[in-house]
Amino acid sequence: MTESAEARAQVEGDLGDDARGRVEGDNGAGLWPPDDLLDQVELSERGLARRDLEAVLLVADEPVPAAAIAEATGQPRALVEELLVELAGEYARDGRGFVLRAVAGGWRLYTHPGAHAAVETYVRAGQHSRLTRAALETLAVIAYRQPVTRLQVAAVRGVNVDGVFRTLLARGLIREAGRDEGPGQAVLYGTTAAFLEQLGLNTLDQLPPLKDYLPEGVDLADLQDFG
Repeated sequence: MTESAEARAQVEGDLGDDARGRVEGDNGAGLWPPDDLLDQVELSERGLARRDLEAVLLVADEPVPAAAIAEATGQPRALVEELLVELAGEYARDGRGFVLRAVAGGWRLYTHPGAHAAVETYVRAGQHSRLTRAALETLAVIAYRQPVTRLQVAAVRGVNVDGVFRTLLARGLIREAGRDEGPGQAVLYGTTAAFLEQLGLNTLDQLPPLKDYLPEGVDLADLQDFG
């Protein structure tokens, strides 16, 4: 059994007898761990609150106030504040690759300062690789509808775009372009001069036809009527 297979066996064993024996080989297809395996984990009410809190922090692209986390998770603010302090200390003590910090009136996950070299190496390597189709589709929506919020882009693509946004920001292809005037004042994004340079364009007016880059079944009309 390979090292990765042994790790899978250990996790599945920890989750209960019903999960044992389900370890695939290194070439096995599919998502692992599968959702049904995760569903077997029994959590207390406090454990469920911690899970939901961490999930919110994971997708946040800016510091989130405790009150907003409490509203999203349906938990009392006092409990959320207690859990935030608890998690921040836990991550620091365990030497995790990420830290939880209170900053700018909210809370946000950051990479561990000690992992800077590894993160920088990874990001720089990614700058030389080709963009995925998902990244190209996301970039097209931003380019043709800018300035646009992350939520608006996700609504057009029909999927979570947080990871793709991080990639595009790291490559310098998109930038923050202000704040939306609506509730929450979400961050607006637009393309950069580097984006035009990569495409060999002088202005956005020279962009190629939008239909060549949007997801199947989506057209320009879908980009004109954001709520």
